[in-house]
Amino acid sequence: MRRLAAILMLTLLCACSTVDDLSPLSPSSQTVTVRAPKFEDSKPHEWDSGAPWTYAIHGTDVSKYQTSVDWPTARASGITFAFIKATEGGDRFDENFNEHWARTRAAGIPRAAYHFFYFCTPAEAQARWFIANVPNDPSAMPPVLDMEWNPKSPTCRLRPDAATVRSEMTVFLQMVERHYGKKPIIYTSVDFFDDNQLATFRGYPYWLRSVAGHPREKYGSHPFTFWQYTGTGIVPGMTGKSDINVFNGSEAAWKKWLRQNTR
Repeated sequence: MRRLAAILMLTLLCACSTVDDLSPLSPSSQTVTVRAPKFEDSKPHEWDSGAPWTYAIHGTDVSKYQTSVDWPTARASGITFAFIKATEGGDRFDENFNEHWARTRAAGIPRAAYHFFYFCTPAEAQARWFIANVPNDPSAMPPVLDMEWNPKSPTCRLRPDAATVRSEMTVFLQMVERHYGKKPIIYTSVDFFDDNQLATFRGYPYWLRSVAGHPREKYGSHPFTFWQYTGTGIVPGMTGKSDINVFNGSEAAWKKWLRQNTR
């Protein structure tokens, strides 16, 4: 029942959205279609306030674990943007990046590439690796730096102090911004944000993970541009459980953000 109510609310909220077909993105194309989401969640959270279905713009994030994605179907179900894993550390390239990168573009879905930070490789080397593997596509959204602890890593469980973490982040972010000409987005989780005092690390848009409460409950007043609200979503066109995210703004704000951050 909760899922049905959520879908009905989403439909009402997005009923005024444009439904014209969207051509594949190109540097000169800024047309964006927003569709009422048709998602479910295998483990829905009981939202006390700020429920994600009150947001107009939803998207997903994918890596090698998401295979054979039917992107046109996902787009028709309400996927408006996608974050795609590209690299990790200084020598790992996601095996499905090129496929996801090409097919999201063909489906007319704005997308961004993300890098998973590895604490046993210098930030400069990681930035060079990302730049070597991710095309400088003017139509793409800004690149993303994924910052989180990885206690299950078989090769690196290093946890640097907060000052070192922020210094390394700065190196990576500045190198990537110089290359792509766009201010990168920072993805992080509640524990990493708190451990490294990222409330003081300003000047970049944030994509915040918060699956057990609205970001304002977990991150205080820290501003955010994207919110990852579940890792157990069910999205038509995607097999298994999916991450689902929202853009923090209206449909009009989303289109303005795209105009400002893509070419």
